[in-house]
Amino acid sequence: MSFNETYEKELAFQADRRRATVEFIKIVSDLWYDNSIELVLFRNELIDRTVSEILNLHEYAGEFVQKPISIFDSVEIAQAIKALDFPPAKLDIGKLTYEYHLEDSNYNNATSFIADKLKDAKNSENIQPKDIVLYGFGRIGRLLARELMTRTGKGSQMRLRAIVTRGKIDQTVLEKRASLLSNDSVHGMFSGTVNIDVENDALIINGTTVKIISANAPEEIDYTAYGINDALVIDNTGAFRDKEALSRHLAAKGVDKVLLTAPGKGIPNIVHGVNHLENNPDKIDIFSAASCTTNAITPILKAMEDSYGVKSGHLETIHAYTNDQNLVDNMHNKYRRGRAAALNMVITETGAGKAVSKALPSLEGKLTSNAIRVPVPNGSLAILNLELENSTSVDAINTMIKKYALEGDLVEQIKYELNDELVSSDIVGSSAPSIYDSKATIVREDGKNAILYVWYDNEYGYSHQVIRLAKYIAKVRRYTYY
Repeated sequence: MSFNETYEKELAFQADRRRATVEFIKIVSDLWYDNSIELVLFRNELIDRTVSEILNLHEYAGEFVQKPISIFDSVEIAQAIKALDFPPAKLDIGKLTYEYHLEDSNYNNATSFIADKLKDAKNSENIQPKDIVLYGFGRIGRLLARELMTRTGKGSQMRLRAIVTRGKIDQTVLEKRASLLSNDSVHGMFSGTVNIDVENDALIINGTTVKIISANAPEEIDYTAYGINDALVIDNTGAFRDKEALSRHLAAKGVDKVLLTAPGKGIPNIVHGVNHLENNPDKIDIFSAASCTTNAITPILKAMEDSYGVKSGHLETIHAYTNDQNLVDNMHNKYRRGRAAALNMVITETGAGKAVSKALPSLEGKLTSNAIRVPVPNGSLAILNLELENSTSVDAINTMIKKYALEGDLVEQIKYELNDELVSSDIVGSSAPSIYDSKATIVREDGKNAILYVWYDNEYGYSHQVIRLAKYIAKVRRYTYY
C-alpha cells in the first residue's frame, strides 16, 4: 500500500471515529436530559464534552486498563443502555466496556450484557429532589453554582434555589455577580447562560431562576417566603466554623441540613468515599467537607494504611495561593502570609495532617504537616513521606493504587495518572480530589519508606467532593455502577 493510500485510509478511519463520537454525544445527552442517567468514562465527565475531548478520554481509558477502549465500543454500550428502561443512575461506561470485552463470550450481545450487569438498578429507591442554598458566593461557591446548574438535568436531584450574600442588591451588583459566574480566569467561561432579573433580585442561570438574598445573619432569613423548603445550606463563607455558629442556619425557616466547605469544630469532618457512611444524615444535621488538602491525601493514605500500614509520616503541601494572602506586601494576622502571594513561596501551616485522623482514626498522632504557598492561582501538590509497617516497592504501590482507582469505594476520589510530563496546570479541571502521580513515586531500598506525589485541583476537585457529600446528605444519590 502506498503512502497516499495509507493516508487516505487513515483519514477515512478518523472520519468514522468522529461520526461515531457525535452519535455518542447525542446518546449521552439524551440519557441525561430524558432519563436522568449520567454516563462517565472512568469517572471523567462526558456531558458537554467536545468530540476531541471525548476521543482523548478514550485514549486515556485504553492506557489506564491497558486494553483498547474505542469509541465504537462506547456507542454500542450506550445504545444498549438507552434501549433498556433504567431509573436515574450514574454509570461508568469505561468500566462496562472493559468488562464486556472480558465477558463477551458469556452474552449474545451488548443489550443482554447490560441487562445482566445493571439488573440491581431496578431495585433502587426513588429519590426526592432537594432544594440547595449557597451561603456565600466566593471561589468555591461559584464553582458549586456552575456544577449544580450544569448538572441539574430534569431537576431530580439537587436544585439550586438561592444564593446568600452580604450588602445591597442592585443592578450593578447583580451584573458583577453574573460576570464572575460567567467568566473565570482559572476555569474559563461557564458553558451555560447567565442573565439578571433586577426586579426579582435574581440570576437566571441556564433559564432557571436563582434568588439572590442579602443577609447579615443566617437566622434572619425566611427561605419559605421564596418557595424553598427543607433546604440544604452549603456554607462556603468561612465565617462560621463550629457547631454553635453553624446551628444558626438551622434557626432559619426552610432549612433542614447544613454543610460547611471547610474544616469544622464539633461536627463530623467528612472525606466522601472514606468516612461518609459512618455519619447518618438521619441523625446528624451539620456536616463539614473538611479541606481541599485533607480530601486530596486521605484517599491515598487509606489505601496505604489498608495495604501496608503507616507507622508515621510527614505531609508537605505545595499549595496555590489563596484569597487569604495579600496581593502586595501588607499587614496580615498570620506570619509570612502578608508577603505578595504572586511573587513569593510562602511557608505556612496546614492542619491537614491532624485532620486526616478525623476520617482515619488509625492515623491519629502519626502525621506531621506543613504547607508552602506558591505563585500559581490554582493546582496544588501534596508530598507524602511515609514510614511503613510492611515493605513494598514502586511497582507494588502503583499496582495497588491503580486497583483502588479502578474498583471499590474510592474510584471517584483517586485518579491514576500515567503522564510522564505532568505539571500543575494539567490537573486543573479534574473532578477527582486525589490525582496520583504514578511516575513520581519513590521507595527506599529496604521498602519501608515511600514518597508519594498527589496532585489536586484545590478548587474544582474539592468542589466535586462537596457535591458528592451534599448528595449523600440530601439522600439523592442515584444508583451507580463504577
